Amino acid sequence: MSSTLPPTTGRHLDEDAFIALAADRLAEIYGPRADEVLRRLLTLLAHHSGALGDASVSPSGVLWSEQDQWLITYGDTLLDGERPPLEVLDGFIESRLGDTFSGVHVLPFFPWSSDDGFSVIHYREVSPALGDWSHIRHLARHHDLMVDLVINHVSRESLWFVDYLAGSQPGRDYFIEMDPGTDLSAVTRPRNTPLLVPVATRRGTRHLWATFSDDQIDLNFANPDVLLEFIGILLYYIEQGARIIRLDAIAYLWKEVGSSCIHLPQTHAIVRLLRATVDFMVPGTLLVTETNVPHRENLSYLGLERRDDEHGGPDEAHLVYQFTLPPLLVHTLTSGEAATLAGWLKSLPALPPGCSYLNFTASHDGIGVRALEGLLPEHEIGGLLELMHRFGGFVSMKTDADGTDSPYEINITYFEALKGTRRGPDPWQVERFLCSQHLMMALQGIPALYLHSLTATLNDHEGIERSGRLRSINRRRWHKEELDELLDSRNTPTREVFLALKRRLAIRRGEPCFHPEAPQRVLDTPDTLLAIERGPLPDGRRLLAIYNVTDKRQPLDLPELDAGDWFDLLEDAPWKDQTRELRPYRSLWLVQR
Repeated sequence: MSSTLPPTTGRHLDEDAFIALAADRLAEIYGPRADEVLRRLLTLLAHHSGALGDASVSPSGVLWSEQDQWLITYGDTLLDGERPPLEVLDGFIESRLGDTFSGVHVLPFFPWSSDDGFSVIHYREVSPALGDWSHIRHLARHHDLMVDLVINHVSRESLWFVDYLAGSQPGRDYFIEMDPGTDLSAVTRPRNTPLLVPVATRRGTRHLWATFSDDQIDLNFANPDVLLEFIGILLYYIEQGARIIRLDAIAYLWKEVGSSCIHLPQTHAIVRLLRATVDFMVPGTLLVTETNVPHRENLSYLGLERRDDEHGGPDEAHLVYQFTLPPLLVHTLTSGEAATLAGWLKSLPALPPGCSYLNFTASHDGIGVRALEGLLPEHEIGGLLELMHRFGGFVSMKTDADGTDSPYEINITYFEALKGTRRGPDPWQVERFLCSQHLMMALQGIPALYLHSLTATLNDHEGIERSGRLRSINRRRWHKEELDELLDSRNTPTREVFLALKRRLAIRRGEPCFHPEAPQRVLDTPDTLLAIERGPLPDGRRLLAIYNVTDKRQPLDLPELDAGDWFDLLEDAPWKDQTRELRPYRSLWLVQR
């Protein structure tokens, strides 16, 4: 079944349009140096044009459809003896998932020194512990491949950093030196580690900017060489088969003493320049910004206020992560009240064609807490954090401007986060967790599922002990034989969750009302229910997704259910429910044709 919505096609810039846009962006970033940087940029693009060819990465020109749903995984989440983990992952996807997912986000697969890949040593190499570029290209031939551009910082084991220590080019000017006496109290921090790291160089001790850790040294984008280097890296990833580029930690890219150093105008200008570059060189490539911040700040990366209708609409990222969704869903399903979630969904702006949300509940990181600011009162957030402690999780902190620490993210697997309610653990864990995933799948945008959500993975406390990092709780490495046994054995949560999600995803990708841009409306319901209408489509088709967010049966007293005949997608039969009740944590997907 194909969508009846008009296809959303990507923006394609010709050379004149690109040069004009690039000149404007570079002027915003570098001022009087812009002309020189533009000449160097055009030389760089000419160098890559032969490898990229003339073809778009989306031959049809269509950006997305209801068939888009993505898998998130590390390259070595699955281990099988001496086989390259990327080969093991590819085989697992082919044998266990088939065409369930249209895209795969393989988290950083480069040589790295810390943070499970996000402290990159070599940007243009695949870690030998995972495989090689042939494995990456094979994945890309069968799926839309998402690759991380870890753009804000680099490992101190990188050759650039070695150059810096020795005072040699090119790395000598790649980093941000700062007098330790400088007042940096206005800087927004995502961590509670020191912002400046002392480093011994041939010129004596220098202090370098390090937003995330002392092994992740921030790069100096005030130096145009750094920007041009990363544009070359981005194009290289596309040459290797990437269709989606995730801009990691992009919000912190540009630094100005005296400012918050987050979401600065130069940062947005750089994202817009990257967007213009892919629209010119490889139309159909998608940019996704990773900005774990309150919702209004997150939306700014879609560039909605600066839409460029002359050149095809919004000109910044194609998609932003829905960082509010993961913690708000946990709150909803552990408290049994959907009013807050419904109110937030109602507040989401209508997006123009070519912009969308990446919906997720779990990823390699924790469950961000900042996105709840302004949505839940402090005592509710505190109660949620305490509950996550009771369920075996932890809370990572950040440093605020006044020097105090505050919660940044919850470290726990999503399956374990939903093992009970505010009253404690109960027998409804599987049903509650599935409800969270089914709800996420129905929302406007593209759904992305972490592999550990598919396998109902438990908290990996041993992983924390091995690494010393709280985030390891949600980054378990499965031995394939062990996972196969759980998937093939009856009556395991792993098998039950895996098969249920696989079945629901198969239904979802065949339903045109789940097109990322199909209209979305939240219906008025009691606080114990959430009901979402997707559609109507041009042919009149519409879908109701209804969820019981409590551990009690709830009456289905919705006027919309009386308006005509409904077909139950999950039962593949006409919907006839005389009881008008919904069991605990159950959901309905009803279509009217």
